[in-house]
Amino acid sequence: MSRQDSATRISPATLSPSRTGLWWGLLGVAAFSFTVPFTRVAVGGLSPLFVGSARAVVAALLAATALALARQPLPTGAQWVRLAIVAGGIVVGFPLLTSYALTTASAGHSAVVIALLPAATAAMAVVRGKERPPRSFWIMAAVGALAAVVFASLQGGGIGQLHHSDLLLFCAVAAAAIGYAEGGLLSRELGSWQTVSWALVLSSPLMITLTVVSTLQQPPSATPAEWAAFAYLAAVSMFLGFFAWYRGLAIGPMAQVSQVQLVQPVLGISWAALLLREELTWPTVLGGVAVIVCAAIAVRIRLDPPARAGAVTPELERCAAPSRAGERRPGWEERRTGGGTRD
Repeated sequence: MSRQDSATRISPATLSPSRTGLWWGLLGVAAFSFTVPFTRVAVGGLSPLFVGSARAVVAALLAATALALARQPLPTGAQWVRLAIVAGGIVVGFPLLTSYALTTASAGHSAVVIALLPAATAAMAVVRGKERPPRSFWIMAAVGALAAVVFASLQGGGIGQLHHSDLLLFCAVAAAAIGYAEGGLLSRELGSWQTVSWALVLSSPLMITLTVVSTLQQPPSATPAEWAAFAYLAAVSMFLGFFAWYRGLAIGPMAQVSQVQLVQPVLGISWAALLLREELTWPTVLGGVAVIVCAAIAVRIRLDPPARAGAVTPELERCAAPSRAGERRPGWEERRTGGGTRD
């Protein structure tokens, strides 16, 4: 593939709200929805450091193979810096933090806290896209964050009784949101699967080192089910799922596509109940609903990008629209050029 391959790269000039982006995003979320319960399974027999790092090593091998077979050109210097940000969020931060958190937290509880991710991703997309959201967006994002904190506190024994696993999960949400937003923008230049592949390759030296350290500290020994869960985390959660997710974010707009993440905690809680036989309690259900509702309102609020220099505003478009008599409305040329006509 060449760098100009339009099948995998999206020009920002052609971006528009599209169901295509939402469907790609939904496919990625469906793949990610098994991450929390399968991580809970894997850390039952494998150390969290091994689960968080070794899965990235396996995914990096797959990524390097794909890049070599497709003969992808190397990213530029500036793109390597941005890839480091992506890697820090989705390759290092989120996997390691959630692996440690899920050694003590249940999959259902973790899924509710991670329900903050849609609003967090939308907020990061707003910041990186230099958009100007209304105050109501930030209010609902803050309310959603507060709802998640209250839920985690109550589950931990009362207000202010957050467990260390909850703090790890909140940090994991922040890391993933940064990685998603930067990766979504970078996918418009490199391509969706190329972005996650280069991020995995870039972080591989660190993750290989951590894998060796974890193996020396605690040699991996797990049941077939735990190894199967680990295999899914490495091949799908860490690699294939991002093919669809980053393509959806690249098609965009990211703030709109990010709302499909709202189904991820619902699916995660469902998988925890079905696969892990975790009890589905009313606090978990109500907490999940509260966080999801707040996040849904936040990401559905219309985000208006700043006006570009020389852009035709809606007011000018109304002036340019034909009148009932089929003539151009007066004032169009004067308003477009910023001056009046001479007598």
